[in-house]
Amino acid sequence: MDRRTRDYLSGRFGDYYRSAEPSLPPAPERREWGHIPWTSGSTTMVRHRSIYDLGDVADFLQREAPRHVYFSAARYDDPGAGSMDGKGWQGADLVFDLDADHLPSVDPETATYAEMLAACKDALRRLLDLLETDFGFEDVTVVFSGGRGYHVHVRDEGVADLDSAARREVVDYVRAVDLDVEGLVRTRAVGGATRRELRTEGGWGRRTHRRLQSFVTELRELPDDEATDRLTAFDGIGEGRAETLLDAFVDNERAVDRGNVEAGGPGARRLVEALAEETVAAETAPIDEPVTTDTRRLIRLPGTLHGGSGLVVRRLDRDEIDGFDPLVDAVPERFTRRSVRVAVTEPGTLELDGDTFTVDAGEQSVPECVGVFLMTRGRARKVKE
Repeated sequence: MDRRTRDYLSGRFGDYYRSAEPSLPPAPERREWGHIPWTSGSTTMVRHRSIYDLGDVADFLQREAPRHVYFSAARYDDPGAGSMDGKGWQGADLVFDLDADHLPSVDPETATYAEMLAACKDALRRLLDLLETDFGFEDVTVVFSGGRGYHVHVRDEGVADLDSAARREVVDYVRAVDLDVEGLVRTRAVGGATRRELRTEGGWGRRTHRRLQSFVTELRELPDDEATDRLTAFDGIGEGRAETLLDAFVDNERAVDRGNVEAGGPGARRLVEALAEETVAAETAPIDEPVTTDTRRLIRLPGTLHGGSGLVVRRLDRDEIDGFDPLVDAVPERFTRRSVRVAVTEPGTLELDGDTFTVDAGEQSVPECVGVFLMTRGRARKVKE
């Protein structure tokens, strides 16, 4: 990025910060703070700062107009100490990062930015369902990262003391890593005999059980031949096993509601395994593991600008999530009021501020939010007006 472009972006980021209201985390004086300035040739982070080193955060942002701004998930005795060992770790928020580049359903080479963000919101919904339903977390904060995804901060009592190994177990659960499908079924003694039942009280067992209930409801609405075809589509279930399953499950709603897989004969185990695989594929959240397991992670400060997009890092209330459109709602209003002249080096089509823009290579005037987006992503440079 050349000097003219850096100077322009730094100036406009500073203009934005004159009226911005950054959202500080709890106990900001116990956090480490970091930022990346608009320096040439590198994006080296300035870190090991306490909030007292910054002074008033709003004043600091106006004065320095940094490219990126971060605070630590961890709390420390001395957050401004120059070494990690000297800080005195007190505990850390449990932080999750969803990045569209890491979603298995997204090909970054072919998907548009808008498509990537939409897919990431779907993953966010799945993550929140897992955190709130399966773990019972209540103090959950959602933040649009300003880039390609979302951050989720959990600050419930008890999570701060979790070490990296314990956080990895949370990651493994959320991502269903090495899920023991056989362990989703337990053997119970009933009337002098034993019976195999899905664990319906919680976790991936309950999730698989819900899918089994929905699947059986679907079978009940199909003609017998179509229901048989639906079952035999699973590996290991032939017509004989399909007939047994139909007799056991379709005609015995109580058995399904109890998760009684004994009633379905040998085919029930294969059906449960297949439905568990479908459940995992549909309900896991592909979080970025190193972010969650790192007890000293720095994360973006809500209310600041992302230096790789010019979009606002936005904290979201839960009732905002469904209607939130990052390419509209995270566009700074200050960047929507005028045009700017740039030289486009990477042409293409983009969606921003509720419109679709096709930019050609070469010098041209574009809405400022488009120009800032292109310049921060290295797709354009600033030229004289």
